[in-house]
Amino acid sequence: MRVLVVEDEISLAETIRDGLVEAGFAVDVVHDGVDGLWQATEQPHGVYDVVVLDIMLPGLSGYEVCRTLRKREVWTPILMLTAKDGEYDQADALDLGADDYLTKPFSFVVLIARLRALIRRGAPERPAVLSAGDLTLDPGERRVARAGEPVAVTPREFAMLEFLMRHRGQAMTKMAILESVWDANFSGDPNIVEVYIGYLRKKIGAAAIETVRGAGYRIAG
Repeated sequence: MRVLVVEDEISLAETIRDGLVEAGFAVDVVHDGVDGLWQATEQPHGVYDVVVLDIMLPGLSGYEVCRTLRKREVWTPILMLTAKDGEYDQADALDLGADDYLTKPFSFVVLIARLRALIRRGAPERPAVLSAGDLTLDPGERRVARAGEPVAVTPREFAMLEFLMRHRGQAMTKMAILESVWDANFSGDPNIVEVYIGYLRKKIGAAAIETVRGAGYRIAG
């Protein structure tokens, strides 16, 4: 199992390398975003099973590296290292295509477990841009377009549309939408889903989202 570690703090990078080697991984380490991007893209396809990527890097940030890898359709699992209590860092990392994150300082036992889980999951190909007919959604750039024309949506509308497009062709229940777009502990009126479906239909076209009686909602196309 081969890991690429992109971390500019030399002592931490070496600690991660030593621990991973001891755990049976083969490890390459680079210390800035430019070298990290080069290493992840110029090595033979599939050479890395997972990438450990810090956010704060010289040259290119971890965000930029992650975004560029996904745009180039490099789907190697990425675990990003984020600042302590950096909830926005974590959200941004996942939005840009990272598969997991770990907050500094972290437990090495947890790091190993997370990496092994990502490697077991593998790197299924994921389109950089989701599409359904002439409707497109770019998770990395947070953009929606219809027939090439930009569509302005709120963060909540974007999250709902992304969820439906990732399950294109499937009828998603109101509860599934609530748990994904709000959370499992949402205690408000579940009819909020219908309200937001209405908002989206006004922006992307009424026919774009089908109502499947007794089953939920489905993206057409």
